[in-house]
Amino acid sequence: MSRVTARRKTTRLSAGARIQRPDTLAVEEPLEIRVDGQSLTVTMRTPGNDIDLVHGFLFGENIIGSAQDLVSARYCAGTDADGHNTYNVLDIRLRTPVPLHTRNFLTTGACGLCGKTALDEVRTNTRHPLRPDAGTVAVDTLAELPGKLRAAQKLFDITGGLHAAGLFSTDGALLAVREDIGRHNAVDKVIGWAVREHRIPAAELMLVVSSRASFELAQKAVMAGIPVLAAVSAPSSLAVDLAIESGLTLVGFLRGESMNIYAGEHRLT
Repeated sequence: MSRVTARRKTTRLSAGARIQRPDTLAVEEPLEIRVDGQSLTVTMRTPGNDIDLVHGFLFGENIIGSAQDLVSARYCAGTDADGHNTYNVLDIRLRTPVPLHTRNFLTTGACGLCGKTALDEVRTNTRHPLRPDAGTVAVDTLAELPGKLRAAQKLFDITGGLHAAGLFSTDGALLAVREDIGRHNAVDKVIGWAVREHRIPAAELMLVVSSRASFELAQKAVMAGIPVLAAVSAPSSLAVDLAIESGLTLVGFLRGESMNIYAGEHRLT
């Protein structure tokens, strides 16, 4: 627990009272991902499930197609001021080398790509096009999923500052949940779990997130062959465009018995 949470002093003002006490916060640290010794990217994340995070990230970026494409994943010897390993550098060894200098990552809102270019990139790169008949789910079952996800957010209960992503079966069973300071990292972690468990393509799974549904989250779902993405908050316009283009069922504002269906209504019964 010490790696994912930290204690900091705070002054709490309430009803005219001033109380000084420690507060428990979510840890945010950089993770540098290296592939065959070459630095690929740095992401700010909450430590924990880093191997899942790397599998999900590399899969979403089409660098790997399965867990078998990785030979090893090892922490490098980065140290802090006291000489302790920070566990903030992961080196991945691929079975087949990839020319990384040609990569253009889509997972940033500042990437400069126009909407059409981004949609074309996902459609061209996905290994698992969505089948229209995959992922049928009852509306009543879908309505229960945010509550199940929230009940599994153990670190959120402690810190109040983490996003969550969960993979569910179409009958509503929670299969995996991951939490992180970044919603895209939480999704990478849970998809990485699916990659390592050989559940990709995930045609019978649903992805539920505790945040809004941005383009990059919809992109990750499509790349993994996940037919249903549901969010407790709003989607972005480009996420809706991608859902329509790819055949993804996209649900937003999933709260209690109410929800907005932005695409793929045919999967909801």
